Amino acid sequence: MERLWSFNFVRACLANFLLFFAFYLLIPVFPLYLIDTFGATKSTIGIVLSSYTIAALLIRPFSGFVLDMAQRKPLYLTAFFVFVMSFVSYPLALTIGMFMVFRILHGFAFGFVTTAGNSLVVDILPASRRGEGLGFFGVANNLAMVVGPMTGLLMQSRIGYPAIFYTAIASGLAGFGFAVSIKVQKIEIVRENVPLALDRFFLMKGIQAGITLMLIGIPYGMFITYLAVYGKELGIQTDLGFFFSLLAVGLIGSRLFSGKMVDRGKLTNAIEYGLLISVAGMILLASLQRLMPVWPAFAEILFLIIPVILGIGYGLTFPAYNTLFMNLAPHNRRATASSTFMTSWDTGVGAGLVLGGSLGDTEGGLALAFGVGGLLIVFSYVLFHTIAGPHFKTNKLR
Repeated sequence: MERLWSFNFVRACLANFLLFFAFYLLIPVFPLYLIDTFGATKSTIGIVLSSYTIAALLIRPFSGFVLDMAQRKPLYLTAFFVFVMSFVSYPLALTIGMFMVFRILHGFAFGFVTTAGNSLVVDILPASRRGEGLGFFGVANNLAMVVGPMTGLLMQSRIGYPAIFYTAIASGLAGFGFAVSIKVQKIEIVRENVPLALDRFFLMKGIQAGITLMLIGIPYGMFITYLAVYGKELGIQTDLGFFFSLLAVGLIGSRLFSGKMVDRGKLTNAIEYGLLISVAGMILLASLQRLMPVWPAFAEILFLIIPVILGIGYGLTFPAYNTLFMNLAPHNRRATASSTFMTSWDTGVGAGLVLGGSLGDTEGGLALAFGVGGLLIVFSYVLFHTIAGPHFKTNKLR
């Protein structure tokens, strides 16, 4: 069996962890920062924060095309450095409009660096262990999710916002150092003399799967952004940071075996199992609003069970989707496949930010938003089982 844990792969995972730690450190803090600094409403928060995701998804198709046409590491390092330096801008924002502009610029850098990082790690992984390797590479994100949000919320309540921004910058710079040390072989650039068209920027064979991935990204964007606000509204006494830690426990636990499922040919099974589990988590999350007034002790316990359920569900689906897109693409279009995968996800997460904020301002509140999120996952399951899954089995290249 080919070796998985090379020094290169370890460095890539460490760089990925530190990048996403900086990212997750601020995810639950930004809504509170916008409320405290600018008096923003939930709808405004959704629009401002979704601009980051929209910028990321706009750059991804272009980044995939560029990464397939050039050596990836220099582009990866450039985008990584710009991403880290963007954290400096947030404390300088004097208005919410200025904050949104900085958020958009940061989103462009994030969209490029994550597409490049995902493509780069595929290049250094042995083909026979790609599913397992991508699963562990994703675990680095999940570990960041364990300590990032919890650290951010703890710092927000005890130290203040400036220290959070400085910590994000320091983490990003450390990750950049590991990224510089990754050794990659020069790839052979295949330049095709074909006119520019939509399929040069998107993996058209992945559109069906991309739609189902987008649908499950919507509820993810909702709960990852508005969970802290939801918990405070319900009067949850448990430290809200524990929710993200337990979410990551579920994500990591499921990824330890989901990659092996994928490598053994059970890719579509992993996705379908994960979708069904995620539905249960979203329904339970929505039910907390009714449970808290009548049975607060049980609601507090359920609050700690729900993230594990959601983590297992998304932990099964995400690396499987990643491998699905890679297996639909020829070797010279891996970056395009990666950008299509991430564009689909970012579209869903961005829509979730806006939809969650809009529904959160209605009479039904965030519980309604999470209930709608559960229904969207059901719809995704139906589409995947009947259309996207069979399409993948017919068109996969490996």
